[in-house]
Amino acid sequence: MTTKNKVSDLIDTSEERLKDVFKAIDDAALTNQHKVLKAFREARVTEEFFAEKTGYGIDNPGREALDAIFADVFGSESACLRMQFVSGTHALACAILGNISSSQKLLCLTGTPYDSLEEVLGIVGDEPGSLVRLGAKYEQIDIGSLLVHENVDGHRDSCVQKMVDAIKPHAPSAIYYLQKSRGYSMTRRSYSNDELKMMIDAVRTVDKDGLVIVDNCYGEFVETTEPTNVGADLVAGSLIKNPGGGLCVAGGYIAGKKSAVDSALNRLTAPGVGGHMGHSFNQGRTIFQGLFLAPSVVASALKGAALTACVFDQLGFTVSPKPLDKRFDIIQSIEFGARDKLINFCKAIQRFSPVNAHVDPEPANMPGYQDQIIMAGGTFVEGATIEFSADGPLRPPYAAYVQGGLSYMHVKCSLEGALTLSLSGELPFS
Repeated sequence: MTTKNKVSDLIDTSEERLKDVFKAIDDAALTNQHKVLKAFREARVTEEFFAEKTGYGIDNPGREALDAIFADVFGSESACLRMQFVSGTHALACAILGNISSSQKLLCLTGTPYDSLEEVLGIVGDEPGSLVRLGAKYEQIDIGSLLVHENVDGHRDSCVQKMVDAIKPHAPSAIYYLQKSRGYSMTRRSYSNDELKMMIDAVRTVDKDGLVIVDNCYGEFVETTEPTNVGADLVAGSLIKNPGGGLCVAGGYIAGKKSAVDSALNRLTAPGVGGHMGHSFNQGRTIFQGLFLAPSVVASALKGAALTACVFDQLGFTVSPKPLDKRFDIIQSIEFGARDKLINFCKAIQRFSPVNAHVDPEPANMPGYQDQIIMAGGTFVEGATIEFSADGPLRPPYAAYVQGGLSYMHVKCSLEGALTLSLSGELPFS
């Protein structure tokens, strides 16, 4: 059998196996599209909302409409979408640091948080302005490990009680922090919003006043609910991930309780200014349009992730999630077990990118990360992980974290090309 035929068979077999998975993804996307469309209609969006504003950006109807639409979609009291957030980490930092005082405590409930947040919290480094340097305290436990992943409903009460018992010695806290996605970890998985609800219920049993913040990066529009629908006080993330629909060129968002959103905006700008100023640098239309397209784009990314899992599962790799698993974020991990194989995989993916396909990515140090990172990201928007990309830290088990895909067809083309390069021996990773 030729290399081309072998690759085609792998793809065809995978697609046949994933028919029911794809149908479920489409059903969720349709529900989310209805939700977004309804919010746009009720906000009475017009072309005037796309107009450029300058200077302070006071009385910006487009900004106000976007905030109202996002709050409606997320079922929250308030929301803000701002180009001034430079990343999801920045949005999360404002959400945390704007809602905590010195001598108070943040309790992370899902183990070690994503790498780029470690310096924000002061877990590593000694950066001025970090949570710890400001005089607040940081503690972490892992109540996610107490979940019974099979037959959750039948074990709900006992799971919640175990979580309550784990939280009690650390309560009260000003902030209880949850991370929805897996981050750079093969040993943990993403959590469903139903599972987040169990964790939030456990917090509320112990502490009715603490603020529950969820890192929602990579999870938006994957399910038909968001963490704010199941009790989270605040969620935050990046606009160059899921909710930007591939069109946003920068920015982030925060949604939740109005008082908490306002406090985060004071941290972004200045006390007394908050969210009343700031404009979108003539990007209003792309933010509106990206949000409108987000449910469809996320569905393409999810189908691409499932296809990736199924292909590499057939090749004998350890993958997470498994091909038929339910997905709660857009990330697909593949364990390569060797430095060179991880690097070759990322190089192969880069060669089938629409931008910089002629460039080989190289491992490098990146701000906020403790290990060198290899990134395949030939994207239209720099660092946009809603576009098809692959990256991973250069540390055991040398896993690639594949995410995004503006179109399912691009993911499919990239997999076909990358596998052909590997099987031909040009960039071996399989």
